[in-house]
Amino acid sequence: MASSKHRQGTGRRVRSARHVGRARRWSLGSKILSATVGVLLVGTASYAATNWLVGLAGGSNALSKAGSVSNVTIVATTTPSPSNLLYPGGTGDVVAKITNPNSFPVTVTGVNLPTSTTYGAGYSDAALSAAVTGCDATTTATGSTVAWNFATGTSGTAHTLTTPLVVAANGNLTVTFTSDAIMGTNSPSACQNAYFSMPSLTGIAASGGSGTATASPATDAWTS
Repeated sequence: MASSKHRQGTGRRVRSARHVGRARRWSLGSKILSATVGVLLVGTASYAATNWLVGLAGGSNALSKAGSVSNVTIVATTTPSPSNLLYPGGTGDVVAKITNPNSFPVTVTGVNLPTSTTYGAGYSDAALSAAVTGCDATTTATGSTVAWNFATGTSGTAHTLTTPLVVAANGNLTVTFTSDAIMGTNSPSACQNAYFSMPSLTGIAASGGSGTATASPATDAWTS
């Protein structure tokens, strides 16, 4: 009986050991599975955060639009008054206002002049509203002989400014062009004390883009 009991006891111990083994194996397997799942979860999170690269489809683009360009205008202005005044055979200052209607700065680097026999008419007021009789824009004896300095017999000659002028976006710039008007030696006496509407320029050299606006009023010139 004792032996029998011993065998039964051994059997119970074996079964217990097997049970413990199974328990240990299940416990270890569960730990391994849990650890593996944990790695997979961590790995999946890392994959989603760093390795799911997104490319750019061929032909991808976006939209932009260029603005249009409007011409600047140059007109006479009453202020400041010219410092150098005209006389027969001499030169004088010209005062003008440049207006830039564009949404970007415009840089003016030169002007194109009409012919040397294209004259300005004389007026008795700075507003150029009251014409002076006997001091007109014709090439007759009553012609003022006031023209742009350095103009030639050819219309459209180009003349470079001493300093480029930058007109602010949607802005104005008043400029005194020093000694850039000239009066012929045979200018009529009626032209004394007159204000002159200078002949229209045939063009300018200018470009649009960035730039620091020139402070107004400015002084500039072309010298040849």
